[in-house]
Amino acid sequence: MYAITGATGNSGHIVAERLLKAGKKVRAIGRSAERLQNLTALGAEPCICTLEDRAALAKAFAGAEAVYAMVPPDMAAEDYRRHQDLITDALAAALAAAKVKHVVSLSSFGADKAEGTGPVAGLHLLEEKLNAIAGLNSLHLRAGYFMENTLAQIGIIKELGVAAGPLRGELELPMIATKDIGAAAAERLLRLDFSGSRTQELLGQRNISMAEVAGVIGRAIGRPHLGYSRLPNNQVQAAFLQMGMSQSITDLMLEMCDALNTGHMAALEKRTPENSTPTWYETFVKSDIVPRFMGKPVAA
Repeated sequence: MYAITGATGNSGHIVAERLLKAGKKVRAIGRSAERLQNLTALGAEPCICTLEDRAALAKAFAGAEAVYAMVPPDMAAEDYRRHQDLITDALAAALAAAKVKHVVSLSSFGADKAEGTGPVAGLHLLEEKLNAIAGLNSLHLRAGYFMENTLAQIGIIKELGVAAGPLRGELELPMIATKDIGAAAAERLLRLDFSGSRTQELLGQRNISMAEVAGVIGRAIGRPHLGYSRLPNNQVQAAFLQMGMSQSITDLMLEMCDALNTGHMAALEKRTPENSTPTWYETFVKSDIVPRFMGKPVAA
């Protein structure tokens, strides 16, 4: 049996579905039975608990051959780092209490740094906490910059007429679709071919700059000359706060963007077939950005 945290999230539901398709028993962990209904219908065992609850998590992990561990974001958290620490402390305590032998965690490129990387510093600590558990074999998937982050460009383009954000336009990022993270995690959970404490970067199909992002989106929505504009941090901060993000996560996100812009946060591995994933950004734009931009439903 496999226990999946964040089972209704972008990567977690893919992990659960892949394992179920492979004939494995899955305990899907989430906050509500309603959100877990789709996985329950596929044969998963629903488990309702919050990831801050150590005792409940230990019960959820009991008997698990392996666990998929991740920290769901809370963009309204007044103290985002505390939010992360509560969950990573609980995950580590529950894994140790349940004597789980294998865990695949969702981390991020840049998690090699202890500070100066915004929310990614919390994932650095997640890795350290899991690595300290005796008898636990851990694989930390250090994923690239989520393609889903560029969904915010829909509103920006409609509002400003250009793609825009705090990142340098020419900065090339390893950009990945979250479904590919889920697929990679499921594959490693099925194989369980790792021991000790290991990391693997997932770098997406290729590196992409925000200027290229603007070009791909522009061509797809019939604006072939769409450009990208880098915005000052104070303007981005105001926009984030207006979107309902807390001051805490706003400050951390800007710190992460500064770390990316300066190279403090960067991929360490050379690109290989093993750390590259299949989804092209053009495919993501066609399936996820264009329908939303046009006000049409997005295919499941």
